[in-house]
Amino acid sequence: MTTALIADDEPHLVQYLKAQLAQAWPELEIVKTAANGVEAAAAIAELEPDLAFLDIQMPGMTGLEVAQGIEGATRVVFVTAYDQYAVDAFEARAVDYLLKPLKAERLAACVTRLRQAPPSDDGALAETLKRLLPVAGAAAPTRLRYVRAAQGELMHQVPVGDVLFFHADDKYTVVQTATAEHLIRTPIVELSAQLDPEQFWQVHRSTIINLEHLAGTRRDEASRLFVRVRGHERELPVSRAYVHLFKAM
Repeated sequence: MTTALIADDEPHLVQYLKAQLAQAWPELEIVKTAANGVEAAAAIAELEPDLAFLDIQMPGMTGLEVAQGIEGATRVVFVTAYDQYAVDAFEARAVDYLLKPLKAERLAACVTRLRQAPPSDDGALAETLKRLLPVAGAAAPTRLRYVRAAQGELMHQVPVGDVLFFHADDKYTVVQTATAEHLIRTPIVELSAQLDPEQFWQVHRSTIINLEHLAGTRRDEASRLFVRVRGHERELPVSRAYVHLFKAM
């Protein structure tokens, strides 16, 4: 059975789309609905649905930002009141879209396309999203300068510039510096939205690295990519969804 997630900060639109999908695609299972971008990103990472219907403008993270961080085979349908430029770009990259107000005939065509079309190319989608993110006009989030993190019973104010990488570990996120390991409860998806994207890259569902401390990359015999950071012996794996970031290096 095909599974899907719906994310929109307008509850009545979520319910309307859910009802319309039930008519157009009875076999589709809606495994989760989300009211904001952060919730949507976390649910996609956890549930790995086959499809994600993402509103463009959502609190926390835009639909474009959520899509940029998706790993695996989840395909994206943008739900948007966007202009024709963006719609053309979505079509060119085989990423489907639904314009608000939603129309039953357009949804039916989208369902047909999703049932027939193969998964889109991750690299092509990433390049399209990179161009469209500034066009979306989302307000720039406040960038973190310090992280309040625990080391044992003590709390520390850790400058983000000193952080080598963040790594999700069970219920906590590890804040790794060259000299210490601290813990915070903030999920990786929330951190990604608050960090400077020019300095911090997400390289895995559970890992964000600080490019200022990047020492190099390595591929193993199976062509899997790993990154090395200065001041730490551990190599960090790069998932397939983020390999394209290092092509120019």
